[in-house]
Amino acid sequence: MVEVLNSGFYSTIQDFGRVGVQNYGVPHSGVLDRYAASMANILLGNDENAAVIEMTMTGAKLQFNCSTLICLSGANMSPKLNNLFIENNKVFKVHKHDVLSFVKLESGFRSYLAVLGGFQTETIMGSKSMYKGITAKYDLRKGDVLDVLTCSLTNTEHHARLKIDNFYLKTSVMAVFKGPEFNLLSNEQQDKLFSNSFTISKENNRMAYQLKEPLENNLKPIITSAVLPGTVQLTPSGKLIVLMRDCQTTGGYPRVLQLKEYAIDVLAQKFTGNMLNFSLKL
Repeated sequence: MVEVLNSGFYSTIQDFGRVGVQNYGVPHSGVLDRYAASMANILLGNDENAAVIEMTMTGAKLQFNCSTLICLSGANMSPKLNNLFIENNKVFKVHKHDVLSFVKLESGFRSYLAVLGGFQTETIMGSKSMYKGITAKYDLRKGDVLDVLTCSLTNTEHHARLKIDNFYLKTSVMAVFKGPEFNLLSNEQQDKLFSNSFTISKENNRMAYQLKEPLENNLKPIITSAVLPGTVQLTPSGKLIVLMRDCQTTGGYPRVLQLKEYAIDVLAQKFTGNMLNFSLKL
């Protein structure tokens, strides 16, 4: 088992989310940065969909009450195992009473902790992803105890490591496709979408990222229609909203762009004040 000594700013259990239940109004949910979570799981030999802890801005403090293997990926939060610094994207042994902690955020915004076999928490509608109103808990709190698989580390050596190109943590370019209502925009509006830079506002979370700079808008609201993680909506006030994994399943604002899957990973590692640009992919 793993005990949460300190949950950090906002930590949750996530996998790849819920599929096939959006017709009931249930969000996809799941890890915001699939690339990072997949890398941590793959290095451990897990299914890439195995449940991980997603930590936002600051890391949690966790005590292991069994022996297992762990791997971190995504944001660099200066992780320490028993007060010794460890690296991302490398497998480490942990023993009973070992403590994992984090010092400060060095790059990125969200870090992912994978354990051998994945976190063994409750499965609801085919997923372990925490979401308010769906799972009993929607984030981790001090005192929570998480089940994990126990393994014997006797006479085992694990050198699994992967050199990952962290360019995606630094780039500001978001690859997008045209959204269903893109062609309703004027040529001038379309040009501004791709020539202007946009700033991430303080209104950013697992549901959506709002951008500061408005885009002049004269489009009428649409009939409520399906939206997806990565959909970029344009509000009547001209505000651009980029939907993320916990977004609603329908909306009435024009859907002017759609982020590529990889671009959602990129955006998940950005925070308030960061700049971004949209790049159209044909």
